[in-house]
Amino acid sequence: MVDVWLPYGKTDVCVRIPARNFVGSIEPTEQKACPDAKAEVERALREPVPAGSKRLNEIVQPQSKVAIVIDDATRKSPSGIMLLPVLDELNQAGVKDEAVTVIFGCGTHRAVKPDEARLLLGEAFERVKAVSHNCKADDLVYVGTTKHGNKVMINRIFAEADVRIVLGDVGFHYYAGYGGGRKSVLPAVAGEETIKCNHALMLNAAARTGVLEGNPVHEDMAEAARLAKVDFAVNVVTNSKCEVVGAFAGDVEQAFLEGVTVVDDMFRVMVDRRADIVVVSCGGRPADLNLYQAYKAVDGALEVVKRGGVIILVAECAEGHGNQVFYDWMVRFGDLKAVEREIKRNFMLGGHKAYYLLKALQHHKIILVSSLPDYYASNIFRLKTARAVNDALNDAFTIAGKAARVWTIPQGNYTLPQVGVPNAESNGSATSDKT
Repeated sequence: MVDVWLPYGKTDVCVRIPARNFVGSIEPTEQKACPDAKAEVERALREPVPAGSKRLNEIVQPQSKVAIVIDDATRKSPSGIMLLPVLDELNQAGVKDEAVTVIFGCGTHRAVKPDEARLLLGEAFERVKAVSHNCKADDLVYVGTTKHGNKVMINRIFAEADVRIVLGDVGFHYYAGYGGGRKSVLPAVAGEETIKCNHALMLNAAARTGVLEGNPVHEDMAEAARLAKVDFAVNVVTNSKCEVVGAFAGDVEQAFLEGVTVVDDMFRVMVDRRADIVVVSCGGRPADLNLYQAYKAVDGALEVVKRGGVIILVAECAEGHGNQVFYDWMVRFGDLKAVEREIKRNFMLGGHKAYYLLKALQHHKIILVSSLPDYYASNIFRLKTARAVNDALNDAFTIAGKAARVWTIPQGNYTLPQVGVPNAESNGSATSDKT
C-alpha cells in the first residue's frame, strides 16, 4: 500500500492506494517566500519591465491626480504590501497622498466593508482616500470597443486620473488563463454589461486554465486595459501559503507576463499519462471552505483523468456550497445546454461554476468527500458522496475497475497538471512509478 496524506480543512486525511494501482502524486515545485516582501516590491519599482522603461516616479508629475486599483476582499492579494512602496515612490516625485484615490476593484462583487478596507489597505488606511467600484453605477466612462464587440465602460475616477496604476497578483484562472495584470481593469473597474460580455466568452474552448494564446477572455481583457490606458502595474506571485515569491512592475502586459512565467515554473506540472482515477485535495483551508471554491481542484484533475474516469474531490466544505447563484442555477437549469444559453443571455458570477460542474459531470463521475449534507451534494450538485476518502476510493474502483490506475493531487487548487512528454524543461514535479 502507498499512503498519501491530503489536506482536509485544518487537518489531513490519508488515502491508502494499492501499490500496483498507484501512478504517483502530482505536486508543485514551490519557491520560498522572499525574506522581505516589501523590499521585493521596492526592487521591482526600481527595475521596471521591459528593461529601460520609465520608473513610476518618472511618469508622474507633482500635480498629477493618481488612481490606484487594488483587489477587493474576495482576493488574497497582498495589496497593503504593494501599496506602501508605490505611495512612497509617488511622494518622492512630489505627489501628495491627498492626490491619490485607491479604488477597490470589486467587479460585480459587493462594496468593501470598512473593516475589510482597513485590512486591505494596511498601513496606508489613514493616508489615502479609498472607494469601492460599483459596476452598476451610471457614472462610467466609455473608452472604446474591443475586437470582440465589447463596449468598454470603466470607472470614471480611474478613467479621468492623470496617472492610472493597477496592483494585483498573478495566478491560474480557469477561463481567463491567469489572474492579474489586465484583470485589474476588466472586470475590476468595468461596467456590468462590459463584464458580462467578456465573461460570456468563457464558452470558447480556448478559455481555459493556463492558456493565453487564442483565449478570447484574456484577449478581450488585455484590449480593455489598453483602451483604459493603464500607465503602470505592480504584480506579485505568491506560493500556496500566500507568501510573496516575486514582484514585477512596469508595463501592464509585461509585468503580467513575467508573473505568468513564475506561476508556470511553480505550479504547472508535466506528467506522462492520464489515470482512471484522480484523488484530489484542494489544499485544505481556505481553499476547501466551500464547494464553490473547491471546484478549482476539479478543474486541474480533469487534465489528467481519462474520459469516463472518476475524480475523488477531498474538500471539507465547512461553509456549505458557498454561492447562492451557483446553487440557484444548479436547481433551475436541467442541463448544460440550458446553462450555456443563460450565460449568453444573462451572465451571472456563480452561474459559470454551474456550467463548469455540469460540463465535468458529462463525461466523469465525481465523488465528494466532505461535511456537506448528502441532500445538497447529491440532489442539488449531482455528486456521488462518501464520508471517508478510502470509502470513496473503493467506490471508484467499483466504477473504474480493480486494475484502475490512480493519480493523487494534494494541492489541487494551486496545481495545473499537463499531460506531455516530461523533459529537462518541464516545470513542477510528479513522483510516480515511471517518472
